[in-house]
Amino acid sequence: MKSLLTVRNVALAVVGCLLVGGAVVAQTQPLPPVQWDNRRLDTLDRNVRRLERALTQRNSQGEPVLVEPDPEVVALQGRVGVMDRRLRDLEATVQRVNGDLERMTFSQDESDRDNAALRTRLADAEGRLQALERAATEARAAQEAAEAEAAQPRSPTGDAASDLAAARVLLSADPARGRAALEAVTVNWPDTPSAREALWRVGDVIRAGGDQAGAVQQYAQALQGWPTQAWAGEVTLKLARGLEATNRDPQACAALGEYTRRYAATSTPALRQIAADTGRAANCR
Repeated sequence: MKSLLTVRNVALAVVGCLLVGGAVVAQTQPLPPVQWDNRRLDTLDRNVRRLERALTQRNSQGEPVLVEPDPEVVALQGRVGVMDRRLRDLEATVQRVNGDLERMTFSQDESDRDNAALRTRLADAEGRLQALERAATEARAAQEAAEAEAAQPRSPTGDAASDLAAARVLLSADPARGRAALEAVTVNWPDTPSAREALWRVGDVIRAGGDQAGAVQQYAQALQGWPTQAWAGEVTLKLARGLEATNRDPQACAALGEYTRRYAATSTPALRQIAADTGRAANCR
């Protein structure tokens, strides 16, 4: 107990000296920084060894030196312990996250392989589908061509003019069959003078049946481009008369104007009289 009091007195004396010295230093100038060289380090090492021997000697004599821990150190140790536990928790969390990432990476690799296989199968299926579509298109085109060839009437003579002549002969004997023969000429020999003549002759058959509007359509098709054949002037007058009969006077007058400009000079007096009569009926000026 006496030794403890002695140590306490010595400590109080040291603290008092430090306080007095601190006050004196505060009133004077601050001490210069310590320059740690080899000599000072050796001196510090010798002093530390002396303190260790003194403490060992007192402990061996049954007078232990009790050193109370600093409260700030204790608090700091507590905070360090808390941080250490949190760090361990974070390490465990990171390990779990790494495990999850590894599993996700494995799953992603499997998904990539599956997607690659699906893309390959899809490309193969698309190729097969395109091949089937091409085959279907070719088959449909061939079928349509065959149907069109089967539906197209065959030429009885192999010549447009001869087919037209045969149709005209047949028309005088059997109007229904003659009309079908004329229509076959327009199908078998399109864009030919024989097809144009067949068109307006079909118009005559339709007009004889009382269908003025249908006849006008046939005449108009035959006169596209205003042909120069001998029948063109007469067919133009038939077109004008059909337009006037179906109450289309302006169009009838326009057709008569084309007749006057293109065909009147080479027409017969009878045709020119028909043109004059049609113009009066349509109130042409």
